[in-house]
Amino acid sequence: MPILTTPLATLDLRRHPERAGDPLQAFDAADEYLLNHLHDSGLEGSERVLVLNDGFGALACSLAGRVRLTSAGDSHLARIALGENLARNGLAAQAVSFVAASETPEGPFDRVLIRVPKTLALLEEQLIRLHGRLAPGARVVAAGMIKHLPRAAGDLLERYVGPVQASLAVKKARLLFATPDAKPAPVSPYPTRYRLEQPPLELLNHANLFCREGLDIGTRAFLPHLPRALGELRVADLGCGNGVLGIVYALGNPQARLTLVDESYMAVQSARANWRAAFGERPVDIHADDGLATQAADSLDLVLCNPPFHQQQVVGDFLAWRMFTQARNALVKGGELWIVGNRHLGYHAKLKRLFRGVEQVAATPKFVVLRATK
Repeated sequence: MPILTTPLATLDLRRHPERAGDPLQAFDAADEYLLNHLHDSGLEGSERVLVLNDGFGALACSLAGRVRLTSAGDSHLARIALGENLARNGLAAQAVSFVAASETPEGPFDRVLIRVPKTLALLEEQLIRLHGRLAPGARVVAAGMIKHLPRAAGDLLERYVGPVQASLAVKKARLLFATPDAKPAPVSPYPTRYRLEQPPLELLNHANLFCREGLDIGTRAFLPHLPRALGELRVADLGCGNGVLGIVYALGNPQARLTLVDESYMAVQSARANWRAAFGERPVDIHADDGLATQAADSLDLVLCNPPFHQQQVVGDFLAWRMFTQARNALVKGGELWIVGNRHLGYHAKLKRLFRGVEQVAATPKFVVLRATK
């Protein structure tokens, strides 16, 4: 496995979830560039440092034990990776305090280190929450690979922090240095809301939600064909986002017991708000997790899923395949997994390798709705 070597640390880092023969590293040149800069600029042990969007813990593990360190982000998978990589390298778990993106880190911070996320709305919300949480003379540095570093990232830094200076490119990575200046307290444009006509629902969406401004077309294709089985079924909305699949299903089955799970803390936060708006105190389990990894075997009757096709910047079906495997393990014999997916992804063939029966429920020119029976 590749080793991250900088003046601050030499670390064996792995991605989560791990895949056999995975050619992808748990760090990149932007991590290295930022860590080298930190070493050259001089770190003091008394500094309070905030790390944002540290994909697999490369930054936090390198700084663990050197400063008073807080890591914050929206990915539960990234949080798991951080814990695993701290343990793998003999670093104390308590050396890093983790704050979910659904919460606001408590400052003041002397340094803020940002990996620019794929969703710039998440960056905007994070920068808005920095207001009033920077110590005098604080330094704010954002890092990214140039191909994933849009001009708008620098514009957001300038709007919410202060003047921005870009570094030279090194190994196709760049740093953005923002100098904090006095600004009035910003008003966040998040969360956003949109309405469904059928069923009539208003859905709240925090900053990092996929298709935050309106229902995504895959879910739109899925909703008219949700299963209509009634009774005390145990049902999971896997990768729930704002909770729309689970909520719409629950509207049609008042006796169903729902679990909504997502790896995004902002998705879980959104789903909880939307469930309360729809059902008040109706019991439900909504939580952040690594899919159904902690769900007991043979404990579900039905799983609904609109699977993701990327992890951070990496596109592929590996997360979907993992979710299908988790669903199979969690379902009782005869239980069903219902999914929607792009036609070209070939989920039908993949599901046939896991389930005894797979059939197409509905189709549009772009999407298919599939039912797989254990």
